[in-house]
Amino acid sequence: MMRIVTDGAVDVPAGWGQEFDINVIPINVHFGEKTYIQYVDLDFDGFYKLVDDKSNPFPKTSQPSPHQFVEFYKKNFQPGDTILSIHITSKLSGTYASAVAAAEELKGTYNVVTFDSLGGSMGTAFMCRAAREMERAGKSVQEIISHLETLRSKVFIILTLDTLEYARRSGRVGALSASLASVLNLKPIALLKDGLVETVDKVRTRKAALARAIALGQELVGDKPVHLGIVHARDIESGKALMEEAKKHFNVKSVELTDLSISLAINFGPGTVGLVLYPAD
Repeated sequence: MMRIVTDGAVDVPAGWGQEFDINVIPINVHFGEKTYIQYVDLDFDGFYKLVDDKSNPFPKTSQPSPHQFVEFYKKNFQPGDTILSIHITSKLSGTYASAVAAAEELKGTYNVVTFDSLGGSMGTAFMCRAAREMERAGKSVQEIISHLETLRSKVFIILTLDTLEYARRSGRVGALSASLASVLNLKPIALLKDGLVETVDKVRTRKAALARAIALGQELVGDKPVHLGIVHARDIESGKALMEEAKKHFNVKSVELTDLSISLAINFGPGTVGLVLYPAD
């Protein structure tokens, strides 16, 4: 059986880990000198508690090291297993590079096939689900990789940020002219496409931001059938509102609502909500 691995910067909906047998290697979360391992000793509630305590340093994340990947593969799988390791965009994170290094180190013992999703969030989770469904339908790893390669440029992630503070402090989001926009209290809209995040608009209110995200999504996919993902960082009400509105505007084949991963919440901030559009044909 083919094993599937992704990483903690990917928003895997609850239950998918079991249903589609998706293994998630956790990321490292640092508050000053203290390091937590996501899912192991830090859950969402614990993370937001630490964030709310202003006496804590601003959190940072680091990707799993090649050594952590090697240990993860060895702990969870058997020698001889084929492992499809699908990860967040290599243009924004070193996770994929760590997986490639680990694959090289384990060559001959494990058959690790790495894939750069050029995306993240639920877009990469949808890829993991598609890979498992194809494998169950008898497709080879090579056929699965070829399919995912054709999909990569058709997956869109549109995020609306509630505050610019996190993007500014994490340094992850370039050219946001963050301080100016913060003064004006603008809500930026970011698009993750072809591996990179770009700010595509800034609007004044949350309501306008959600409407703009949907309009942008419509420009990108039109009435093509999509699997719709809605992600939120501690703002389930906005997530639900976006989901209900989006259902009216897209040709939706399936819909999932889930938490934005800790690593993305650190970079974009609590209150971020987003739309993930994944081709369904």
